[in-house]
Amino acid sequence: MTAARISLQVLLLLTSLVLTLLILLHKGRGGGLSDMFGGGSASSLGSSGVAERNLNRFTIGIGLVWVVVVVLLGVLDRFAA
Repeated sequence: MTAARISLQVLLLLTSLVLTLLILLHKGRGGGLSDMFGGGSASSLGSSGVAERNLNRFTIGIGLVWVVVVVLLGVLDRFAA
C-alpha cells in the first residue's frame, strides 16, 4: 500500500465522520422522519439564518472533498499495477 492511498483512506474516514455530523446538525424541514422524532415541533428554536447558511456551505464543501477523495481512490485502484 502506498502512502498516498493510506492518506486518502484516512482523509475519507475523517470527511465521512465530519459529513455525518454536519448532516445531523441541520435543522429538520418537517414532513419526514424529523417530525416522527419531534424535530418539526421546535420551529423557533435552532440556528439563525446566517448560521444555517454557513452550515450549508460547510456541508457542501466537505461533501465535495469527500467526492474528490472517493474518485481519487477509484483512480488509484483502477491504475494500480
